[in-house]
Amino acid sequence: MNSKIWLSSPHMGGNELKYINEAFAENWVAPLGPNVNGFEEDLEKFLGEDAKVAVLSAGTAALHLALIECGVEHGDEVICQSMTFSASANPIAYCGATPVFVDSETETWNMCPKALRQAIEDRIKNGKKPKAIIVVHLYGMPAKMDDIIPIAKEFDIEIIEDAAEALGSTYKGRPCGTFGRFGILSFNGNKIITTSGGGALVCHTKEDKDKTVFLSTQARDNAPHYQHSHIGFNYRMSNIVAGIGRGQMEVLKDRIEARRSMHDFYTDLFKDIDGVTVFSEPTSDFYSNHWLSAIIVDPEITGKTREDLRMAFLEDDIESRPLWKPMHLQPVFENAPYYGGNVSEQLFNDGLCLPSGSNLTEEERLRIAKVVSGFFGK
Repeated sequence: MNSKIWLSSPHMGGNELKYINEAFAENWVAPLGPNVNGFEEDLEKFLGEDAKVAVLSAGTAALHLALIECGVEHGDEVICQSMTFSASANPIAYCGATPVFVDSETETWNMCPKALRQAIEDRIKNGKKPKAIIVVHLYGMPAKMDDIIPIAKEFDIEIIEDAAEALGSTYKGRPCGTFGRFGILSFNGNKIITTSGGGALVCHTKEDKDKTVFLSTQARDNAPHYQHSHIGFNYRMSNIVAGIGRGQMEVLKDRIEARRSMHDFYTDLFKDIDGVTVFSEPTSDFYSNHWLSAIIVDPEITGKTREDLRMAFLEDDIESRPLWKPMHLQPVFENAPYYGGNVSEQLFNDGLCLPSGSNLTEEERLRIAKVVSGFFGK
């Protein structure tokens, strides 16, 4: 019986235990310690000199704190890419604010600049200027930041980059997560590197990082007793978890290469199958880590749907998954404003994420190829 092929499973490098064991040996089991500092320094070095990183309990926590630091409060509005995972939008609700969803464009599947402008102008016309813009680098593909940033500057609205899926991706040579006032990273179990659970907030000033650390450690005032002048959160990453991250940083470049290799594998696999398009960079300005490889299946050309292919994979115990269901179509956000056309909806209808792990074997690739060949009769 074949073992299950997962969509994106954790891939340890081997040195994670070294850092964890050091923490135990030195009794750094308390929340903070050398691994937290070391992991932050590793990330800052990887992202560039300007980056100031605070590691946290989750990418969702990072996004929540970014919204708070952008001044988002009850009754405000925040623009958010609709084509994304719910964790991009949920923190807006945590703040008591309303998400305003924006459609994607077809090249990167990310926020459409034209729909973004339409949304801002219409919200202002309705008397409510948005407080922030959450741009997502979907599946590791950089968004069109050169088109989005000028719009945000024109209307003086802060950008928060959801780079949860995009560690190692770059746009015009610059790392994703470093374009906006804040960027968020995720180290969830299925990400390109993992700490089991965890995330980070990427800042550009020491003041913003210090405030992040302050808020994420229960906002305790500088006093000998416990005194609090602000609402705080228990969002800091633990020293044990950060140890896993330090080990993972040692193999990050290898993991990026392996994910990109899986994308190349799928490009070759589907090259002669009409009606199937592999999600790829539109130009050389975009460099994706290809965290997840994805395809669009055109049923009018292939005579088959992405759901037919998903079920064929499932029969051989191979995990695949539809693209994210757009947030404006989710029951929980059904009353939120939405701007754009039906690009994200069409992507959801026809798109499929394929097994993309950096630990997939040659034998597993052959199993995937066999299912595809049999399904399309090639």
